[in-house]
Amino acid sequence: MSRTRRIVGTVVGVLFVLSALAHSLLGGKAMRTDLVAAQVPADLLQGALVGWHFGGVAMLAFGCIVLLTFVRRRNADGAALLPARIIAATYLAFGGGAFFYTKFEPFFLVFLVPGMLLAFAAFSPRRATAGE
Repeated sequence: MSRTRRIVGTVVGVLFVLSALAHSLLGGKAMRTDLVAAQVPADLLQGALVGWHFGGVAMLAFGCIVLLTFVRRRNADGAALLPARIIAATYLAFGGGAFFYTKFEPFFLVFLVPGMLLAFAAFSPRRATAGE
């Protein structure tokens, strides 16, 4: 794996971790404010916030998996790329689907761009070795 791909993978992992924090801490607060202003019933508000924060925790887990994968590859440990590839495919599928469903709402580029960068890092053009 090239040094460039390892660096890009590590940067994307950091980006996922930072995005998770922003998603839960900033986005959760903004969503709560908007839902309260819309007079959403308390049980619906609670359910929406729990789901929102689960999304943040999932993003944090994705970031940790990606970071661990590319740090281990830098240390010549030969970490398998399959988890990072699954995460890249997930971001691309969700981002692409949401982008088209919303008639090209630019917000969903926050899934497509990191997904493309991670795909670049995780799908090497060279022949895959065992465990990849």
